[in-house]
Amino acid sequence: MTITQEKNDPFAAMRIPEFRNLLMGRFFFIMGLRMMGTLVGWWIYELTNDPFAIGLIGLSEVIPAVSLSLYAGHIIDISEKRKLLLRGVALYFLCALILLALSTHYTSTQISNHWIAFSIYVIIFFTGIFRAFTGPSFGTMVASIVPKDVLQNAITWNQGTWLSASVTGHATVGFLIAGAGNTFSLAIISSLVLAGFCFMYRLKPKPALNEPGEKKTLDSVKEGLRFVFTTKEVLGALSLDLFAVLFGGAVAMIPVFAKDILQTGPIGFGWLNAASDIGSILIIIILTFFPLRTRQGKKLLLCVGGFGLGIIIFALSKIFWLSFTVLLLSGILDGISVVVRGTILQLKTPAHMRGRVMSVNSMFINSSNELGQFESGVAAKLLGVVPSVVFGGFITVLVVVNTWFKAPSLRKMEY
Repeated sequence: MTITQEKNDPFAAMRIPEFRNLLMGRFFFIMGLRMMGTLVGWWIYELTNDPFAIGLIGLSEVIPAVSLSLYAGHIIDISEKRKLLLRGVALYFLCALILLALSTHYTSTQISNHWIAFSIYVIIFFTGIFRAFTGPSFGTMVASIVPKDVLQNAITWNQGTWLSASVTGHATVGFLIAGAGNTFSLAIISSLVLAGFCFMYRLKPKPALNEPGEKKTLDSVKEGLRFVFTTKEVLGALSLDLFAVLFGGAVAMIPVFAKDILQTGPIGFGWLNAASDIGSILIIIILTFFPLRTRQGKKLLLCVGGFGLGIIIFALSKIFWLSFTVLLLSGILDGISVVVRGTILQLKTPAHMRGRVMSVNSMFINSSNELGQFESGVAAKLLGVVPSVVFGGFITVLVVVNTWFKAPSLRKMEY
C-alpha cells in the first residue's frame, strides 16, 4: 500500500495490531470510568439532594489532577510508558472495588449518608491523582505506535473509541441503576476496568525518549510550558476549549434537569448523559471516512460557538426530546472541535516532549471538565440551575468571539 493510499484509507491505523489492542483497552477502561462518573453524580444527589454536592465531585478530582499535571508530564517523558499506564489502570480498579463495597446494603446500614458521601469524595480525589498520569499516557502511546502518515486517522479512531465508550457507559449505567441498583452497576464497572487492563497488558514496552536526570524536573516542566505558550496554534486551541468546557459544562447539572425540571427517572437521565456523546460519535464516524481537508481552524471556532448556543437552548428547554436533541447537536459540534484540536496537538508536538505537552493538555482540557462541574455547582447555588447554565453558554460564545479576533493564526490554520 502506497503512502497516498494509506492517507486515504479510513482503516489505515486499525490495520496495526498493537493500535487495536490500545483501542480495545481504552474502550473498556473509559466505558468503566464514564459509568463510574455518571453513577457517582446520581448517587451523590440521591444522598444529599443538593446540586452543589455534585459540583464538589468535580472539585475533588480536579485539585489533584491539576496540581500534579506538570510533574506527571515530566515523569511520563522519562518513564517506560506501558508500565506507567498499567499501574494507573490497576489503581483505578482498586478505587472501583472500594466504591463497590460502599454501595452495599450492609455498608448503608452501618454508615450514615453523610459519611458515605464523604468517602466517595475521598476516593474521587485519589482517582484525580491517578488520572494525572494515565490520561496523558494514552496520548503519548498513540503517536508511538502509529506512523506519522496515518496519525490523523489514528487520532480520529482514538477519539471515536473514547466517545463510543463514553456514550455506551452513560446510557448503560442509567439502565443498570434503574434495573439493578448501584452495587450491581459498580460490579460491572470494576469488570470493565479489569478488561481494559488485560488488553493494555498486551502492548509492547515504550521506553523513555529522555534519560532520568538528563534535566532537572523544574527545567523539564518549564520547557514543556514554554513550548505550549510559544506555539500559538496549540495555545489558542487549548485556551478555547478550556473556557468553553469550563463555562459550558451543562452536563454536570443533568441529574438536576432530569430529576427536577424534565421529571424523568434514571433511564431518561442516562439518555440525557449519553446524548452529547451520541452526537459526537456520529460525527466521528463521518470524519473517519470524510476527514476535514480545509479551514480546520475556522471550523473549530464555529463549532465551539455553536456548542455554546446549544447549551443556552438546553437550559431553557422543558421538553425532554428537545433537550435530548440539543445535546445531540452540541455533541456533533464538540466532536469536530475535539478531532481538530487533537490533530493540531499531535502534529505540532515533538516526540520527546509529548508527555509534558499532553499533561498541559490534560490540565487545560480534561481537568476543565471537573473544574467546570464545580463552577456549575457554585453557579447553580448562587444563580439557580437554569440561569447558571444560560450564563455558561453565553460566556462560551463570548470566548469564541474573542478568540476569533485575538488568535488569527488559529482561525486561518489548515493542516
